[in-house]
Amino acid sequence: MDASQAERPTLYGALRRAHLSVALIAVLTAGISLTIVGLTALRAYADHNLQLVARSISYTVEAAVVFRDQEATLASLTAISANENVADVLVLDVDGKVLADWHRTPGTSSSPVRQILGNWLTPRPVELTVTSANQPVGTVRVSGDPTAFVFFLLQGAQGLLICLLLTAVAAHYVSRRMMRDIVAPLKQLMHIAHAVRSERAFARRLPAARIAELNELSADFNALLAELESWQNQLQSENSALALQATRDGLTGLLNRSTFMQSLETAIATAADEAHFSAVLYLDSDEFKSINDLHGHAAGDTVLVEIAKRLHSCVRESDAVARLGGDEFAVLIRTLRQPQDAVKVAENIISAMSAPFSISPTKTVRAGLSIGLAVFPIHARSAESLLDAADAAMYEAKRDARGTWRDATSSSADV
Repeated sequence: MDASQAERPTLYGALRRAHLSVALIAVLTAGISLTIVGLTALRAYADHNLQLVARSISYTVEAAVVFRDQEATLASLTAISANENVADVLVLDVDGKVLADWHRTPGTSSSPVRQILGNWLTPRPVELTVTSANQPVGTVRVSGDPTAFVFFLLQGAQGLLICLLLTAVAAHYVSRRMMRDIVAPLKQLMHIAHAVRSERAFARRLPAARIAELNELSADFNALLAELESWQNQLQSENSALALQATRDGLTGLLNRSTFMQSLETAIATAADEAHFSAVLYLDSDEFKSINDLHGHAAGDTVLVEIAKRLHSCVRESDAVARLGGDEFAVLIRTLRQPQDAVKVAENIISAMSAPFSISPTKTVRAGLSIGLAVFPIHARSAESLLDAADAAMYEAKRDARGTWRDATSSSADV
């Protein structure tokens, strides 16, 4: 991953930030709206309540004001004001003379911030005329208690904050769950796509997703993977067939000439490094041309296939058998403890070929082999020279006596 990719935000992170931003904006908007509505309602309630308190006080002190009895006025004022949310009450007679002046003792726990906030939000003082027999006899001026107002405000704010926090938590939970439903399938798609690209893991499949669009995407991606897997299997099968055709003889299934030469070169290099012997047997059928002429090419092919089977039965699995072309074969004996062991292999092959070959349910033919034998490093020291030496020895065996073997002479060695 390069630096530019590392700096890019993830889908989960982008969605999370977007959802958190939306949730925060929604919560703040709801909080501000509810706060404004609450303050407006509380202010209206405080105004109305202060009006009621002022009216109640005016009724209570009416008689005392009529007689301008200051003590009775103060007593009545104190009795009612102490139980109401008022801070100051002033009673005046008709001439404007103060009959009673009551002040609530401020609480010791009231902070300056609360007082400032209360004074700012508390309704303006209410002033009512005290009447008796429909005649004005005095005036009552009432101021609201800012401390009580702030208390109600803080209680409401606390409840609002709790509601907003619960809303935020619920929104965060819903957001995370929604993001999980969206991001998890996409991350699985990303991982499987990476595995397919880097590991050719076409057998991987995506699970079903809860969201309909993502589930359809998963289904289409799985169908695409199934097609790719089918194409890959077909391609591997075709490649295997091509590889087999490139290294094997189409009729007998033996190694072809080029593959045999590669195996021979490898075997000689290993023998040179490990100081042991290797041998090549060059084989040619003695009666193959006559079998083709008398019985047809199908019979000749049957004989060639049977020769291949018998050659395989005479060598070890570590050895190699090839059809060089026509009725010519070669056997590579990779490791020999001593050169004479190659002679034993040649004699076993001649013995195996002595049995007749069945070309039909009622016909058999005989197809002996002439064998030339060359041992590394006695007769040659390179792959081409060793095969040429074995070929020359085979022609010597065919010339002297068919159905036998001859080894290469030391004079043919490649030095």
